Amino acid sequence: MDIETYSLILSALLFAIGTVGVMLRRNVIIMFMCIELMLNAVNLTLVVFSRSLGIEAQVFVFFVIAVAAAEAAVGLAIIISIFRHYELVDVDRFNLLKW
Repeated sequence: MDIETYSLILSALLFAIGTVGVMLRRNVIIMFMCIELMLNAVNLTLVVFSRSLGIEAQVFVFFVIAVAAAEAAVGLAIIISIFRHYELVDVDRFNLLKW
């Protein structure tokens, strides 16, 4: 097996760990970390495929990184404001964002 195959296996493993973390954990901060792990796994896959797809895949990686940074900033701001008000970060006990 070559380096691309190992990189794709690593990417699939990182994405699976992130998915399991989002599904099983109830702490919002850990869930955000798992979502970021999943986005980084996708970035790794795009970088591996950039050899065959061209530079467009690497340009797309920069867009994914920018969206991930914006998501982290907005998400953490919401989490901090909810924590200051209710003093909890457990997803099961969030009722604030429901209609």
